[in-house]
Formats: sequence, structure tokens, C-alpha cells
Amino acid sequence: MAVLKEGSKAPAFKAPDQNGNMVSLSDFKGKKLILYFYPKDDTPGCTSQACNLKENYSALIKKGFQVVGISVDSVKSHKKFEEKYELPFPLISDEEKKIVDKYNLWGEKKFMGRTYMGTTRTTFLIDETGVIRKIIAKPDTKNHTEEVLAAWDSI
Repeated sequence: MAVLKEGSKAPAFKAPDQNGNMVSLSDFKGKKLILYFYPKDDTPGCTSQACNLKENYSALIKKGFQVVGISVDSVKSHKKFEEKYELPFPLISDEEKKIVDKYNLWGEKKFMGRTYMGTTRTTFLIDETGVIRKIIAKPDTKNHTEEVLAAWDSI
């Protein structure tokens, strides 16, 4: 699969969220979407990122954004993560790695001298027509909302 670039059409997807509801990219047609991929529920960086988006959620909604998180964790894991941190947005379960593959985010990672396969933390800002307007590689998990808003303002 070709590497996604700003200006590319966002790959379609359909998968269950933390409540078992099917969510697809087409559900967000006509809306600005913050589609963020993260490695694992309830880990330090992923929790910082999710909580930063939660703390600024009303401001993001006022600016017309929808927020969706995706990881390869199970629906059950997402539900526990959502409840523990009272997250107000959908967390999509991609256990079969179909979505991370479409977005070219599954690959080799290194952490503390260990090499393993995992999801590369990346955020896609998708416009109302389904076009990727910005790609934020290696987002700043503690200041992600500010990063998203600055990136969108630079379009």
C-alpha cells in the first residue's frame, strides 16, 4: 500500500467502538475529524494523549472537530480505558489490524532495547470531504490538542 500523504483521501474503515457500535469513516462526512492512532490502552503516553484530548474536548467540538481514537486493543480493553478516564469520544478496536495496515501504521518498533511489532502513534486531521489535511507523526501526547489546533490553523 502506498504511503498516505496530506491531500490523499483517507482510507475507509468500519470497526466496533468501546460500546460495540460499528463506526465508519463515512459517519464523519461533513465534519472535521481528529483520527488518532495510539499503541495501547492505559499506558502512560496513550493515557496522556487521551486525557489531553478529553480535557479540551468541548473546545474541539466548538471548533467543529470530532475525535476518534484507534488501537489494536479489544472492545473490552477500550471500554475499561474509556470508563477509567471518562473519555467522551469513540475508541475503535482494530484487533485484526486492518485499519492500522490501511494507514500504514503497523511496523517494527524499539523500546528499551527491545524490538517488537506495534502501532506507530500518528494523528490524521481529516476534512469534511474525507481528505487528509495534516498528518502529525509522533504527536506530543501531553499537548496534543494544542498541536492539533496549530496544525489545522496552518492549513
